[in-house]
Amino acid sequence: MSSILSHLKPAAGSMKRSKRIARGQGSGHGGTATHGHKGDQSRSGYKKKRNFEGGQTPIQMRLPKRGFKNINRVEYSPLNLSELQRLVDKHNLSSVDAEVLRKLRVIRRSDKVKVLGNGTLRSAVSVSLHAFSEKAKQAIESAGGTATVI
Repeated sequence: MSSILSHLKPAAGSMKRSKRIARGQGSGHGGTATHGHKGDQSRSGYKKKRNFEGGQTPIQMRLPKRGFKNINRVEYSPLNLSELQRLVDKHNLSSVDAEVLRKLRVIRRSDKVKVLGNGTLRSAVSVSLHAFSEKAKQAIESAGGTATVI
């Protein structure tokens, strides 16, 4: 029985063969324990910073900055006339405003809506939303509705 147990070995490749580091000069890895002399990487708790390039100026600082971000830009959720007509037909609406669109889950609470002129509007609907394109405003009024900016 003991002869069988003494011959047991882990499966090939399952064990990582590790060096015995910092176990004295006789091990070949004593002294600085493979960490070299001084510097960040020799200290405990060292963690390499992301994007660190060894003291070279990082790439995000070397590349030129491009473009412009307007902090006053107003983002609108688009609503085409075809989509507006579909909503009017489906829910029998006579007037459409932001609150109605929120209840129908077309827009989120903070969204501002701009009506765009893609498609046709056959119903006379009063629409009061944040913005209208010229084509959309003309189409709503020619169908007998009203377009009011809120």
